[in-house]
Amino acid sequence: MKKLINDPRRVVREMLEGLVALCPDQALLAEADVVVRAARAAPEARPVAVLSGGGAGHEPAHAGYVGAGLLDAAVAGDVFTSPSTDAVLAAIRAVAGPAGALLVVKNYTGDRLNFGLAAELARAEGIPAEIVVVADDVALRDTVPPERRRGIAGTVLVHKIAGAAAARGLKLEEVAAQARAASAALGSMGVALGACTVPAAGRPGFALEEDAVELGLGIHGEQGVSREALQPADALVETLLGRILADLGTEPGARVVLLVNGLGGTPPMELAIVARAALAGLRARGRWWSAPGAATTSPPSRCRAARSP
Repeated sequence: MKKLINDPRRVVREMLEGLVALCPDQALLAEADVVVRAARAAPEARPVAVLSGGGAGHEPAHAGYVGAGLLDAAVAGDVFTSPSTDAVLAAIRAVAGPAGALLVVKNYTGDRLNFGLAAELARAEGIPAEIVVVADDVALRDTVPPERRRGIAGTVLVHKIAGAAAARGLKLEEVAAQARAASAALGSMGVALGACTVPAAGRPGFALEEDAVELGLGIHGEQGVSREALQPADALVETLLGRILADLGTEPGARVVLLVNGLGGTPPMELAIVARAALAGLRARGRWWSAPGAATTSPPSRCRAARSP
């Protein structure tokens, strides 16, 4: 597959350099692939720092969510590969003060291991650190227990909840509690129209027929939990939305937050068509929805997130 890259071994660093060059509010650490907020207070005056990260290839996650009221730092590994413990620790040192750091981690072995080790090392240096694990993939509901589900797109909603809590000056344990509550209320599911090509591999990760889709794909290019016939967008969205809401157990009249995500590979035209169908499906089920950036008259006491492909 043709790609606009230079050296496959340099794609992550060059991508981050480009992203930061386009955003004056961000900076890139010299010693690690870590994007941080450019303007940072003195350590003793900093609120709780919120960090996240993971393998590259999920852009705009996670570097695109570094900013006021969101993340203080995003740590990037190689494509679909967990960042190293050293890189995560460098990020914590760069943005955290005595108030501590909250690490938002998707439920993958490498991420949990390396972020967990970095948190332990930070604590040994006197920096309080807590971890929140996001496991929101409802596609695996019949395969694994809830705590072993994969973390996917709903992670960015936890970034927002945790970032807002930290910006209000809440203590580390309070920020962590809000982030864990948001994580527990998430449900996400994806669909693949084709296989992903990792730059270093140069070929698709699996073969998918032209008239088929994969339901429940993983964000690292893993095959889905089932292969089904390609259907119109409305029918696919109805399938995903029904499974998400059934897993969450929401009742008519419940308030939900809707996130439609393309994992960097779906054109805006198609995402808008999907969003249209998802909103219609929520209205038909009597759910109140809030889209990112939409005004609401009063904040919901408990938000649940439903994600279409």
